[in-house]
Amino acid sequence: MSTNDAVIVAATRTAVGVGKPEKGSLSGIHSVDLSTYPIRALIASTGIDPALIDDVVWGCVSQVGEQSFNVGRNAVLAAGLPESVPGRTVDRQCGSSQQAIQDAAASLIAGYADVVIAGGVEVMSRTPMFSSTGGLDPFGTLMHERYPDLGNQGVGAELIAAKWGLSRSELDDIAVESHAKAADAAQRGLFDEEIVPVGDVVSDQGIRPGSTLEKLAALPSPFVENGLITAGNASQISDGAAAVLMMTSAKAAALGLTPIARVHSVAVVGSDPIMMLTGPIAATAKVLQRAGLSIDDIGAFEVNEAFASVIGAWLHETGADPAKVNPRGGAIALGHPLGASGARLTTTLLHHMRSNGIRYGLQTMCEGGGMANATVYELL
Repeated sequence: MSTNDAVIVAATRTAVGVGKPEKGSLSGIHSVDLSTYPIRALIASTGIDPALIDDVVWGCVSQVGEQSFNVGRNAVLAAGLPESVPGRTVDRQCGSSQQAIQDAAASLIAGYADVVIAGGVEVMSRTPMFSSTGGLDPFGTLMHERYPDLGNQGVGAELIAAKWGLSRSELDDIAVESHAKAADAAQRGLFDEEIVPVGDVVSDQGIRPGSTLEKLAALPSPFVENGLITAGNASQISDGAAAVLMMTSAKAAALGLTPIARVHSVAVVGSDPIMMLTGPIAATAKVLQRAGLSIDDIGAFEVNEAFASVIGAWLHETGADPAKVNPRGGAIALGHPLGASGARLTTTLLHHMRSNGIRYGLQTMCEGGGMANATVYELL
């Protein structure tokens, strides 16, 4: 068996811009060009010879238009890396760049690579969600026969709220907390070490420090009549990119680099594609079992805030301490640039773990089609 491991020696991201044409802070930047910022930052911060990079694994959901034709490889070339460095693009829906990190870890542990960059991008203001379907049905006859009630994630979020008996005020409270935590982290400069500037864009655009339950209560529910899910307690459509530099610990030692953390354990699960967003519950249980850890062993969690009901149900089922969940705010406040979100969560989690001396951190996120990834990181 291989004795290799997979460690992360650097993690960075762009700020997250709101995904609105002309209004988003990053909406004027092509997805390939935006991808180059975290890639170049990793190389600059570590001083690594880019010719040593064996592969770049890049997450992206809407692989069409400006994000088509293997955006991962295009980002490699646009960033000025040697032509010898390959790149590929991964789609596991919202978990694409978390899957990219897991794929990179597998390559390192198997001995297929020594140095890999993993991350992702999504510029939703330029390549809108669902644009990859071209207006066509992506499911086909047989899937519709098996699941005649296929809906969207908003409807799934409403079903979760109903199943777990979550109230509108509970969901809105999760949203208010997300903005409050993010605003506090930004004000204290906690994001400074993880964000690479893109021109003069150095801060996350979607944080609303003055968010209140009263303001959120006035928002309509677009998915079902008299529903509970609103634009205020759901993740923001966003633009952004994030990346981590990974290698074996032996390679890190040879290069004189000190790892932040190692990839301790990983898991991926499928779940009901109608409710769609409950996968993080099972993925968390699976990765903890593989890791030989309990929920109480984890010092920090990053659970993607696709919708507040996802967080509410996950907290109910796992019994995790809410104070340890998304300590710097989540996607409701910071945004959810689909293909970049997995690596963004990793970056935020690792910097938080390092700043606070937290040994174990756990990341999980729900994904379109009913799936979820989970990863446990161990601080080094």
